Amino acid sequence: MAFKRNLPHLVQQLRALSTAAPAPRQAAMLSNLTLPRTAFFLCDVQERFRSLIFRFDDVVSTSNKMVQASKILEVPLIVTEQHPKGLGHTVAELDIAHAATVLPKTRFSMCIPEVNEILAQRDVKNVVLFGIESHVCVTQTALDLLEQGVTVYILADGVSSMNSSEIPIALKRLAAEGAVITSSDSILFALLKDAKHDKFKQTSNLVKTFTPITAQNQLFSFLANKL
Repeated sequence: MAFKRNLPHLVQQLRALSTAAPAPRQAAMLSNLTLPRTAFFLCDVQERFRSLIFRFDDVVSTSNKMVQASKILEVPLIVTEQHPKGLGHTVAELDIAHAATVLPKTRFSMCIPEVNEILAQRDVKNVVLFGIESHVCVTQTALDLLEQGVTVYILADGVSSMNSSEIPIALKRLAAEGAVITSSDSILFALLKDAKHDKFKQTSNLVKTFTPITAQNQLFSFLANKL
């Protein structure tokens, strides 16, 4: 119960972190955050990691929300799977049938040639990134994207690692490198920008459907005093 009461404060802390950049730069980021130039990146949420990753179920629930949102908002969903022959495929809870692509990889970064080609073809300027592991594949993906001039939004409620201590270290580093650390709900409404948007009702209903699950997401409480 105490966690539920503190959830709004925890979310506020995460949102404050996402606006920690200088005001003009942050304003430019938000103004450029438009649906046609955005892609969602689902990084390696695979079956073999289920028993190994800290709060794996929380990563899956946030990923599920974002996967469904990508379909509603018609945002391209890019999915990768690290060495799927050994680590299995994306978990069954995530319906990725509509994904723009699902690619196997051995490189830790998602920015393999096929993904870079999609980014160029679609003129993607913003990537919303979630998955595992925060200090390896998520970090290397974010750094590669930043180097390409893409603005990266990392979902604090949607990334994790085997060793939980790696998570805040990775997020602090990525924030310092220029990534925006935010939450799933915050990014969805930032993409809509206005309740008059024709996708607002569907998106709002999706968020409401996940609210009880989001309220139990312990990645929020874990990170609250570490970022």
